[in-house]
This record gives sequence, structure tokens and C-alpha cells, in this order.
Amino acid sequence: MEFLKNHPVFKRFLLVAKDYLLITVGACTIAVAVDVFMTPNQVVSAGVTGLGMLAFFLWGWPVGLVNLGLNLPLFLAGIRWGGGIRLFFRTIYAVLVLSLAIDLLAPFTPAVQGDPFIYLLFGGLLDGLGVGLVLRGRGTTGGTDILAQILQRHRQISFGQVFLWSNSVVLLVSVPVVGLERVLYALVLNFISSRVIDAVQEGMGYARSVLVVSEERERVSEAVLTAMGRGVTFLQGWGGYTGVPRNVLWVVVSRSQVTFLKRLIAEIDPQAFVVVTQASQVMGEGFRPVREKDS
Repeated sequence: MEFLKNHPVFKRFLLVAKDYLLITVGACTIAVAVDVFMTPNQVVSAGVTGLGMLAFFLWGWPVGLVNLGLNLPLFLAGIRWGGGIRLFFRTIYAVLVLSLAIDLLAPFTPAVQGDPFIYLLFGGLLDGLGVGLVLRGRGTTGGTDILAQILQRHRQISFGQVFLWSNSVVLLVSVPVVGLERVLYALVLNFISSRVIDAVQEGMGYARSVLVVSEERERVSEAVLTAMGRGVTFLQGWGGYTGVPRNVLWVVVSRSQVTFLKRLIAEIDPQAFVVVTQASQVMGEGFRPVREKDS
């Protein structure tokens, strides 16, 4: 059994199985967001799923079935011009699960209506969580994702531009159907969803990366090592205007340690230049270990 657990093929199988589990759970989570919070309140999702919702509002067509139908030509285009079926197989699986889940869960899920704060917040949270899980499983939800990959591959058009324009078109088309107020609600929900996607993909930003430019390099380093128990990396920099070499220290600390670090630096060198930025993920000594299954 121990041999099997350490066998490369078995380890690869577990990683792939985990990916498909993440995609399945993520797609079902998006479906719940659509059925419970978005469709009952006519808040349109971005991309192809949003077009499926518009077809439901106008003609009563099933959202999932329309979503699958609109993705089919994109699948064929992706296979033909986007890199082959292997590249898009997980996306095809994700769209199939999402489309089926939207229509199959709809009769059994309660509709949450009334206070916009409730359905926008929880709809955005669930939608972002679902998309984030699908992406963690190295899949996508299809639609504009496929179009973006094709255009980036053959026309060097960035993902961001494709998403911006395609989603803008969907929302503009939605205005005559659901009204401007509902489209503005959709913008709020999509913003919440995007923040949650980032959190699921990159972590909650629990750590901070700190750059310190100080003439008291040794004293600051010793204080960080002894008083905080954190490692310090020395970098060599030069002043852009003066060309004079400068001492730079790089420190990664937890969010709760930032205030203490700043006070420590201020006590030793009040003239120090300090930059604090958010670190989405930190792995290695003193933090979470690097693991293959997190890749």
C-alpha cells in the first residue's frame, strides 16, 4: 500500500481526481448562485451564462440548456484553433456539469428575493467561490474564457480586453430586458464575485511583504531576527538619481506583525524608507510548506 501511495502514476491520478472534484463542486456552487439568488431577481451574470439567463427572462428557455448550446460552437472553435481537445477537456466537463446543475437543481432550490443586499452579497460570494474552485481545478466555465484563449493565441489580444468587451456587451444587451437598475445590481454582484475568485485562487492575503531601505541594515536585521523570529533577505540597490548604493532588506511577516515591524524600524532608523505590500501566497520556511497538490 505504501508503494502504491508513493507511485508517480497513483500520485498523478490523485491530483487529477482532486482537480475534477474541485471543478464539479465549483460548477454546482455556481448553479446554486444562479438558481437561488440571480435568476429570481433578474440579476444577469456575465458572459454566456448571462445570455442564457436573458433567454430565460424573454422566452422561458432553460438557462443551462442555452448555456450549453451557446458554448458548443466555442468548444469546436477552441479545439480547432485554440490548442486541441486536451487543452479544453476540463472546460468542456465544467460547462456540462454547470449546465446540467443549473437546470436540474432549479426545481429544488428556494428563491431568495427582497433585500438586494442579501441576494447580491450571497450571490456574489457563491458565484465567486464556484468560479474560484473551477479555476483551482485548472478548468474554466467556458464562454468568454475560450474566446479569450483563441484571440490571445492568434491576435495577441489580452484576456482582460476580451472579458471587458464581451461582458460589457452582455450587460448592455440586458438593459432593455431587465432594466438599468438590475444591470447596476449585476455590476455589484460581479465585483463581489471577482474579489472572492481572487481570494480562492491566491489566498486571503494573510501575509505582508516589506521592503526596507535603511543605512542601519545590520541593526534592523538583527532586531527582526531576534524580536520577531522572521528571516531577512539582503538586496543590493542603487539610487536612481544619485547612483549611490543603498542597503535594502526584504522581510515577509504575518498581517498581525506589520505594526510591530514598523515600530521596530522607526526606533532604529526613523529615516528608513518602508514599503508594505500584500502577499497573496507565501510558502516555505516560517509559513505554509510548498506542496505539489497546491500547484
